[in-house]
Amino acid sequence: MSTVPDTSQSDTPQSGTSESGTGDSDTAQTKPVSSTALSARQLLTERVLDAGRRGGLDAIGITTAEILEPARSVLHLRKASGASADMAFTYRNPDRSTDPTRSMPRAETVVAGALHYRSAPIEPPAALSGRVAHYAWTDHYGRLRNALEAAAEVLRSAGHNAAVHADDNHLVDRNVAYRAGLGWYGKNANLLIPEAGSWFVLGGIITDAPLVTNTKIQPDGCGPCRRCLDDCPTNAIVGPGIVDARRCLAWLVQARGPIPVAYRVALGDRIYGCDDCQEVCPPNLGFERNAVLAQPPLDADAWIEIDWILQASDEQLMARVGRWYLADRNPDVVRRTALVVLGNIGAGQPNTAALIDHYLAHPNPLLRAHAVWAARRCQLDSLAARCRSDESSLVRSEFDGVVAPAQPQPLVLAD
Repeated sequence: MSTVPDTSQSDTPQSGTSESGTGDSDTAQTKPVSSTALSARQLLTERVLDAGRRGGLDAIGITTAEILEPARSVLHLRKASGASADMAFTYRNPDRSTDPTRSMPRAETVVAGALHYRSAPIEPPAALSGRVAHYAWTDHYGRLRNALEAAAEVLRSAGHNAAVHADDNHLVDRNVAYRAGLGWYGKNANLLIPEAGSWFVLGGIITDAPLVTNTKIQPDGCGPCRRCLDDCPTNAIVGPGIVDARRCLAWLVQARGPIPVAYRVALGDRIYGCDDCQEVCPPNLGFERNAVLAQPPLDADAWIEIDWILQASDEQLMARVGRWYLADRNPDVVRRTALVVLGNIGAGQPNTAALIDHYLAHPNPLLRAHAVWAARRCQLDSLAARCRSDESSLVRSEFDGVVAPAQPQPLVLAD
């Protein structure tokens, strides 16, 4: 894979540092730590860190199992303001996802791991296709879990409990990684690792082992830069570190219901996720200038043909994209998004009218509604007209307002 600087940490307690490694002299333990116990902790800590690196982690660190801040306060604030939309995940129960002891009552420490996933780009195929965000090209989280399990097994072998969490709602992994010293919070709310950027998947290990913990928080590395804020296609980054999910394309393609009309043109050819705020980020660009990116995995799914999505069965579709987050695990969420993409890039293509015509008669009003928008966007108003008196108000509402016509794309001929 690409060469990523070693940002692993293994601090040893310094003078005035508590046994937990927090560095807070006001909460220092009154019981002295014997040199034998300290040596045992250091040895186990080094074994865990080494196992994680050998397992494939590009960065690894350790923090306490104390309540995760600022995540707890931020999650409650976002929920109260409505900026989290209908997101569940760590928003479902912020008090649980920010307290490692809810998952393991006797937790002492949390190991944070990061795995780099950026690889060389894959050019789009000739056929009209939807773009997939880089993290979803393949099961990067599977690789991350395997690497974390390698470190967790060291802890279990030493007689400790160890639970791996990656891409689930038990742990706010970004806050764990931040407190473990792996990186700083970028203005796009991603964690940025020094000299490596943000193209990482993150996870953690909750354990009752009293490991040596990090005491050094990475300083902010963004400075006055505003690239991610200014380049977001829907202005979803409403302030440094503040993303309004109601505008964020990465969330809107996962959510149930219609994609808001105001953001459909901005969706462009994205079928899942959005990488814009990472692609313009100077630390990411700097890393890519100085690194040789690995070749994409053989099973990388960077582009998916729109024709295929709109003609595939439920079983075929979920077999291919089942690892994506989709509201209610409903394949029609993907078809809805595909119709918007078709409207944006399908004007003038030979199969566009037939696909839209099929979905204008679909039994699901959500899909009929998006087919109407796609027809109007592709200037196929005579097709759309059949739905003007549709029984569904959702479908009829698609005739309100003006839809900007899409520019015809270069003709794509079938093989």
